[in-house]
Amino acid sequence: MTKDLVTRNQTLAIPMPTGNLDQYIQAALSVPLLSAEQEHSLALRLQNEGDLDAARDLVMSHLRFVIRIARGYSGYGLALGDLVQEGNIGLMKAVKRFDPNAGVRLVSYAVHWVRAEIHEFILRNWRIVKVATTKAQRKLFFNLRSKKQRLGWLNQEEVKGIADELGVKPEVVLEMESRLSGQDIGFDLSAADDDEDSHHYAPAAYLTDAANDPALRVEQNDWNTENNNNLSKALATLDERSRTILEARWLAENKSTLHELAARFDISAERIRQLEKSAMGKLKKTMLA
Repeated sequence: MTKDLVTRNQTLAIPMPTGNLDQYIQAALSVPLLSAEQEHSLALRLQNEGDLDAARDLVMSHLRFVIRIARGYSGYGLALGDLVQEGNIGLMKAVKRFDPNAGVRLVSYAVHWVRAEIHEFILRNWRIVKVATTKAQRKLFFNLRSKKQRLGWLNQEEVKGIADELGVKPEVVLEMESRLSGQDIGFDLSAADDDEDSHHYAPAAYLTDAANDPALRVEQNDWNTENNNNLSKALATLDERSRTILEARWLAENKSTLHELAARFDISAERIRQLEKSAMGKLKKTMLA
């Protein structure tokens, strides 16, 4: 096989190391580039015949471009190997969807897919908590971060300019700036931290779940039981009509209206309201006694 020809029965059989990133990069750079004619022929074979060898050749010959794109995102603190891996996923998606008759080279088409996968990976892994979830926030994340590296904290004029440029509200710019300026902190400090005072700043010191405290749950259950008993005793002191009105108005699952009770007892709705108010007063007085 020559470097300038990939035939139907010949593929770019170059071993790709998986354990060492430097060796992988060297191997990817050694894969020969395809001419426009070779690329078009391989893409047609993939599109018309489902030729997986052709797909492999298209992917292999573009691995160097994924590495170049991935290196541009090295400032996010994520491993280059992970960025390359995600970019390769984007490349494979692009190869699968590439139309050889569109009149463009595969690299021009694939760059958008490669960047999209890398962007998604960065957004999932840059922080423990996602910093960008909406479409506007995702648009801002990469643009605003590069601008802040040059400008530092933004003033109102810069915020408005960025908002106008990216088509988002100034409030969204300010919120994303705040998110980018923050940092992840551990829920609890490590055992190696000997500063006792610093434990007060760990979230574990103040984000306790009081709802599951056994003592508080027993206390709450006792309080509910006591209230229910007092309510039952207070209701027993009312006459039958007043008790029925309160139960229908406040305790029933399908509560009755004043007019419904008025029809039931053959009195006016205003009289039902007066009886309800009087019964509530007696109930309150009995329960506070």
